[in-house]
Amino acid sequence: MMASPVPLSRDLVLIGGGHAHALVLRMWGMRPLAGVRVTVIDPAPVAAYSGMLPGMVAGHCRQSELEIDLVRLARFAGARLIVGAVTGIDAGARRIAVGAREVEFDVASLDVGIHSAMPDLPGFAGHAVAVKPLGPFAARWEGFVARVAAGEERAQAAVIGGGIAGVELAMAMAHRLGPGAEVSLIERAAHIAPERPVLRPRLVRALAGQGVRVLTGTEVAAVCEGELRLAGGARVPSRLTVGAAGGRAHGWLAQTGLPVTEGGFVRVGADLRVEGLDALFAVGDCAHLAHAQRPKAGVFAVRAAPVLLDNLRAVLSGRALRPFHPQRDYLKLISLGGKVALAEKAGLAFSGALLWRWKDRIDRAFMAKFDPLPAMPAPALPRERALSEESGAEPMCGGCGAKVAPAVLRGAIAGTGEDAAVIETGGVRQVLSVDHLRAFVEDPALMARISALHALGDIWAMGARPQAALVSVTLPRMSETLQARTMAEIMEAADAVMAGAGARIVGGHSSMGAEMSLGFALTGLVARAPITLGGARPGDALILTRGIGSGTLLAAEMRGAARGCDIAALVALLSRPQGDAAAILGQAHAMTDVTGFGLAGHLGNICRASGLCARLDLGAVPMLSGAEALAARGIRSTIWEANRRAAPVAGLGDGPRAVLLHDPQTAGGLLAAVDPAQADDLVARLRDAGHNAAVIGTMARDVPGVAVV
Repeated sequence: MMASPVPLSRDLVLIGGGHAHALVLRMWGMRPLAGVRVTVIDPAPVAAYSGMLPGMVAGHCRQSELEIDLVRLARFAGARLIVGAVTGIDAGARRIAVGAREVEFDVASLDVGIHSAMPDLPGFAGHAVAVKPLGPFAARWEGFVARVAAGEERAQAAVIGGGIAGVELAMAMAHRLGPGAEVSLIERAAHIAPERPVLRPRLVRALAGQGVRVLTGTEVAAVCEGELRLAGGARVPSRLTVGAAGGRAHGWLAQTGLPVTEGGFVRVGADLRVEGLDALFAVGDCAHLAHAQRPKAGVFAVRAAPVLLDNLRAVLSGRALRPFHPQRDYLKLISLGGKVALAEKAGLAFSGALLWRWKDRIDRAFMAKFDPLPAMPAPALPRERALSEESGAEPMCGGCGAKVAPAVLRGAIAGTGEDAAVIETGGVRQVLSVDHLRAFVEDPALMARISALHALGDIWAMGARPQAALVSVTLPRMSETLQARTMAEIMEAADAVMAGAGARIVGGHSSMGAEMSLGFALTGLVARAPITLGGARPGDALILTRGIGSGTLLAAEMRGAARGCDIAALVALLSRPQGDAAAILGQAHAMTDVTGFGLAGHLGNICRASGLCARLDLGAVPMLSGAEALAARGIRSTIWEANRRAAPVAGLGDGPRAVLLHDPQTAGGLLAAVDPAQADDLVARLRDAGHNAAVIGTMARDVPGVAVV
């Protein structure tokens, strides 16, 4: 959590990353309201722009082209992103349930969209996929297309729902699958596009032109493996069935006690506030405009965004709100499979390739608002941060990228370089360690979890059982209310990590500062001789339990250069404990955790302590998704150069994999020297436990150091 020019005093929470909220975040990033902490909660690190969905299905654009990167957008807006599904809202207590976690708010807004799943249809959950949300559908669709192209699957597909969305989808699927494909469109009403009768004749002709089989006036009784069973007993072949029968409200909304329609959509007034509530708004498809009922269409969410932003700022600052007046009619542009579109407004319809190009231009103009994001001037740094950033050209990385250089640390602290100190206490060996991180994510709970696991790595690496912890917390300036909320989130997350590791928090210290930082002092117990750096033997196999590259990924994320999906995968990995991996490696001859000095630096410590050489297979070292590409672009963590100087590697080239050997890691993997006869079995057990482990080299008699072979 970075420094704010004034103390933080209010929490604004945006629930969902829909079109309106994405635009609000973009505008907020350009003109933030001082003193407000913004949180975005969404089940995925990316949000989909539905207008380009038919084009993706038809193969006219890639999935990435219709995704709004919420990780990058949140960074731009100075917001924290919580990747998780909201399961409840207590409007009275102003609390939001995200799984087992609770997030408090002063002002909040809902933009969670709709879904097209059909939970009451027998077989749907096991044999079909809803077109919304995009992620699961896109994965199923692209996999199906690949299997059809490889001759492994018949080109038979079906779409349930003959509204405009289903019609567009069926034609896009038929176009992509090509001649000979069997695509069926099933609609229970007497006609397709029941909401757009003026377009129906043109749509019927377009469907016929794409070879789509249209079945109207019938219902699907069940979805089965390889086919649909209709109500009358007829069967429709389908190797991929997609649900697009209208948009449904998320079921949890009706359980919140909020005012909802019969269909479960949240009722809002002209100022976009939920009826009867002063501090909760709703926009987009999940909202029902009681004063101006409109169909579910993205155009209304886009038009509502500026009004929503103004009204959020008004509530937070005590000003008057303004109403949202949606237009009565709007231009409808419908894809017809190929690069042809149909347009309709005010009862007039036209079609042609020119209209498709117009639609494509509109869609891409919307997406261009988010990539690239506007360049923003660098914020003024607190004096203590400005002095520490010698070049002033790049921000100092958080996590282990903020570590003191290896040469400086060795000169200041004498010792063996072990992960933790060992104290004999009357027959019981106790290990002690301390670790501290600057915040590199805005979410205090997530930062607490990662920091706790990072600190536990030193205890696990010595084969010890975690015992007790002291926590040290520095918060940026904020009101007492936000202090209490933030401390509660931090301690809940830290307690969960320590309890899961068999330890407990017994005390700590807190302070206020320029930015958030978290640290843990830990003790652990070890029944036998601890695993040290110096126990490696000639011929030992080197096992690494986790890929490298977190420093580069985090450095890129701070610059807005990393992909959101890669960062989401990274923080999920960093949030995973490694106590089970340490137990599997309990008979290792030497072990350490790979953190701030990088793989080369920590492996070099084993070499020096053991008096041996490490022969490293660079190609076998696991890499985190996205790290190599970023390293190839020249992105480095702050401490990378110091790490490279402190731990030279013989025979190392200058490719991206070589660069990442010196990349500082946060909550990095365990690095163990083990009996070579046991290495393959240990790796298999680690992988079965969910760790991306690999044998990356061997120890040998030679001048101590690391060499690539």
